[in-house]
Amino acid sequence: MSHLRIPANWTIQRSTPFFAKANVPAALLSHHNTAEGVFGQLCVMEGVVTYFGFADEHAQEHEVKVVIQAGNFATSPPQYWHRIELSDDAQFNINFWSEEDKGDSPLFNARK
Repeated sequence: MSHLRIPANWTIQRSTPFFAKANVPAALLSHHNTAEGVFGQLCVMEGVVTYFGFADEHAQEHEVKVVIQAGNFATSPPQYWHRIELSDDAQFNINFWSEEDKGDSPLFNARK
């Protein structure tokens, strides 16, 4: 699960700035998923980010747990529900990959 392969012909559509505990968007800390046709690549520069994957948007218990150490990354497939937790010193960013240009379309969805 931590390295589902992003198809070779896909390209990065957008990248986030670096986030830390002080500025991480709340949506990333609760159930959300990447949009249809979008892979997320979470890249950890410092500290640790823990990724929890869920069977669906209503699941309370995670089915996947990936601990991502500094210098490593993990991928999240399209439309897979997940959330993250950060160590106090964590810094990370996210690259959003897709096969086609997504323009201004949302690249992830938060739980309703």
